[in-house]
Amino acid sequence: MSNQELIKFWFNSSKKDWEVVAVLMRSKSYMHALFFSHLSLEKYLKGMIVSNGGESPISHDLLLLAKRAKINLTDEHAKLLYEVNAFNIKARYDDYKNSFYKKATSEFTKKYISKINKFIIWLKKQ
Repeated sequence: MSNQELIKFWFNSSKKDWEVVAVLMRSKSYMHALFFSHLSLEKYLKGMIVSNGGESPISHDLLLLAKRAKINLTDEHAKLLYEVNAFNIKARYDDYKNSFYKKATSEFTKKYISKINKFIIWLKKQ
């Protein structure tokens, strides 16, 4: 796969996962919507890394990915990525799922989906 194809793959995959977030929100599957929002953001960052000449890393850590993408994060953005990192872990592992499920209310999820959406829009301008 060429770099251009890989970049296209990451960005398209990110977009498709974001579309899944909308479906999950409509079905009130909030925990899963948060997981897919992390996944979408992760893939977008990987696309940015490759578009900046880097290799696709095998990592789910959004802060690490942002660093490798050479993004100058504000403190607010860094805090958001730190918080969103938890959505990947807590939605994946059974011992975290129960407490995360209770935390992932409609209000909580809408707040984070909005923040992540704004961050992705900001990323696209970089």
